[in-house]
Amino acid sequence: MTKECKWIVSEAADKAKVDKLAAEVGIDRVLAELLVKRGVETFEQARSFFRPSLSDLHDPFLMKDMDAAVERLHKAVAGGEKILVYGDYDVDGTTAVALVFSFIRRFTSNVDFYIPDRYDEGYGVSFKSIDWAFEGGFGLIITLDCGIKAIDKAEYAASKGVDMIICDHHLPEETLPKAVAVLDPKREDCGYPFDDLSGCGVGFKFVQAYSQRYGVPFETLVPLLDLLVVSIASDLVTMVGENRTLAHFGLKQLNEDPHKGLLAMINLSNLEPGHITIDDIVFKIGPRINAAGRMESGRLAVELLTAQDVSEAMLIGEKINENNNERKNIDREVTREALEMVEGKSCLAHENATVVYNPRWSKGIVGIVASRLVEAYYKPTVVLTKSNGFVTGSARSIAGFDLYEAIENCSDLLENFGGHVYAAGLTMKEENLGEFARRLDAFVAGKIKAEMMVPVVDIDARLDFSQISPKFFRILKQFQPFGPGNSNPVFVTENIYDAGNGRKVGAGGVHLKLDLIQESQPYHQIAAIAFNMAEYYEYIKSGNPLDVCYSIVENYYRGNSTIQLRVKDLREREEII
Repeated sequence: MTKECKWIVSEAADKAKVDKLAAEVGIDRVLAELLVKRGVETFEQARSFFRPSLSDLHDPFLMKDMDAAVERLHKAVAGGEKILVYGDYDVDGTTAVALVFSFIRRFTSNVDFYIPDRYDEGYGVSFKSIDWAFEGGFGLIITLDCGIKAIDKAEYAASKGVDMIICDHHLPEETLPKAVAVLDPKREDCGYPFDDLSGCGVGFKFVQAYSQRYGVPFETLVPLLDLLVVSIASDLVTMVGENRTLAHFGLKQLNEDPHKGLLAMINLSNLEPGHITIDDIVFKIGPRINAAGRMESGRLAVELLTAQDVSEAMLIGEKINENNNERKNIDREVTREALEMVEGKSCLAHENATVVYNPRWSKGIVGIVASRLVEAYYKPTVVLTKSNGFVTGSARSIAGFDLYEAIENCSDLLENFGGHVYAAGLTMKEENLGEFARRLDAFVAGKIKAEMMVPVVDIDARLDFSQISPKFFRILKQFQPFGPGNSNPVFVTENIYDAGNGRKVGAGGVHLKLDLIQESQPYHQIAAIAFNMAEYYEYIKSGNPLDVCYSIVENYYRGNSTIQLRVKDLREREEII
């Protein structure tokens, strides 16, 4: 059971703007208000929002070092040099490698890819991989979704006569690696108009620039966009601006003509081709691709994503699906152990931050377990294990708290670290473990506010069930693709009850399937799914009233499409004052 949430209904938008937009576009005031809150205030802006265009993409040459990167790649292609495409072992890294590798192999057969081993080499560029590239006669390494901190590795590669082009989207430090080119929209000296691309997104801009310079038709890049939308969704970058445009067309490609490997994942996830959403990527496709790097090798994921034969793709896909099932079993067991440690106060920290350590845990699932602990206790969380003689692990944060800054404050205790505001990885010597936990907890205590430690459900608007008409939902669907910065709107409806068909569903009966009716409008009955809320079953079954906040989704099953409410949180009606 997760912590009780605080509900916050967002402030109303400017009434005059909402009324004007509702009249101009011919839509419900609630939908017009949602648009105004997203900065869409005119008919033209609404048209652009609802009809994204690939012509809206920025010129890739606005990115610092793009010229140098394109020329170095062309020199390698024209000169028959061996090119190594290198990427991280997660979804963003493997999709990026698959995208850039697939593009380059159109022009040369002298290209291979390399994914570091999570357990042997760890995150980022490794000395082992540079030695491998040198011994294999590679003259150019292109890194994707990593490399921005590889200062010593870039120097080492240069000393062996191997050039590097770095494509990354993580925050750089003051000093950049001495590479032929460093493509990173987060560079302070980079004037690129959109800085929240995924790692795969930076790779796409690279191949877009190459295509522009050397006369490759843009239309030939469109089939790569299904790989890109998988990275955008899985890496949780903001779904605004260029990302939203790329994701829109990526979803179209994924639904109409996906790569063979992604089609295998769609089939193995029991998804309906033609009806794939961002949620399907986040909860079904992404975790399976990630499982390859967690349980076996990220190389398997790239082999899947670059497979050109259906039967080959299915064989690899089935192997990755097995990895995912194994990952889920281990994840459940480790989560149980970690929860017991926190409850029994046998963890390293639990007051302001949660820090747990067990040298036996699998390195591949500690990030997932950290997310589970955040759900349970809603505190910045670090889950650690032991690998190659070092303590290593993953950190996850809560809304509004910069966990990267907290870890950076302990950098003198760490061998290395990296990541984002809300998610990071770190490695340290075992003797520093106790001091790290103490200092992290103290740092969090000094920065965090009590109200930040209560999870919040942000509600966009109040809604009556009678307003959820087919037209309302048809327009709401056009707000997609949803993601950070353009979330699926959350509505609240008060004084509702179940029509009497409510039941527990899912393994162990942990979810609720409901048919909800609003007290004041009993003829508007709407199906709902409430994940992990079975504790409310007896209360609901007795016909008691509820207040519910939810998003509205399309439930597509065996050719039939219905509107369904996805419950975010619910409250017993008498608790409301």
